[in-house]
Amino acid sequence: MLKYLFLSLRPKQWTKNVLLFAGLIFSKNLFHWPLLLKAAAGFVLFCVLSGAGYLINDILDLRQDRIHPLKSRRPIASGRLPVSLALAAALLLMAAGLAVAFAIDGLFGLVALAYVSITIGYALFFKHVVILDMIVLATGFVFRAVAGVAVIHVTISSWLLVCTIFLALFLTLGKRRHELVVLGARAGSHRPILQEYSPYLLDQMVSVVTASTLMTYTMYTMAAETIEKFGTRNLVLTTPFVLFGIFRYLYLMHQKKLGGSPEQILLKDVPMVINILLYFIVTSLIIYLK
Repeated sequence: MLKYLFLSLRPKQWTKNVLLFAGLIFSKNLFHWPLLLKAAAGFVLFCVLSGAGYLINDILDLRQDRIHPLKSRRPIASGRLPVSLALAAALLLMAAGLAVAFAIDGLFGLVALAYVSITIGYALFFKHVVILDMIVLATGFVFRAVAGVAVIHVTISSWLLVCTIFLALFLTLGKRRHELVVLGARAGSHRPILQEYSPYLLDQMVSVVTASTLMTYTMYTMAAETIEKFGTRNLVLTTPFVLFGIFRYLYLMHQKKLGGSPEQILLKDVPMVINILLYFIVTSLIIYLK
């Protein structure tokens, strides 16, 4: 039961919570150990809270997941993890996680509470509303970035927050498109809202979001406030890594029929992993070394 409960927390998707370290890196506090420890604590707490959210989502989607070729293997959908146990664990983890969040910092606790609220709201209502379902899901990424700023009490450029939501929308659109392609005619049975979309419509949205993501990030690197903050114009040199990452993801989504599990691409695709590592290395050198 413990094994199935842990798997239902979807540890592979905890990579999304790495966004909590964005504020630490771009505020030039990566090597400030007290703040690093607080950011790490925030990361762990959001893993707990997001895991609890996945449990609730799987409980509510139990019937639909059982007709999905991949989601039917999840512990709750397959019947290996009782719904009563999953629900009890979700409520306990959420309550404990929020209590610790408020104990660490009041502002961080409020952000964590907002994240939990929007997670539950998505599972109960928003995922059934066309377009709004993807926007709300992407907003969860923004709350992660904001939580990383709140827990260490620093400011972060609004450019980065806007870029975060565009990138989150990009990943969300890719996931929706993958569901449509994989399920085909059964897409509406699995998730009724999928009937409102088509691969063509999602491709048009992806085009808009892709251009917006790249443009927003490029403008951030060249903004006067960014140059003044870091004392260099060289952050624009990281743009090719962002461009390659987006193009690589599009290639995997269209040519390799991936995209349903962004965390798998970010962890298992070797060129993508190398690109991400190089991005963080080059960014750190530009920010921290004059």
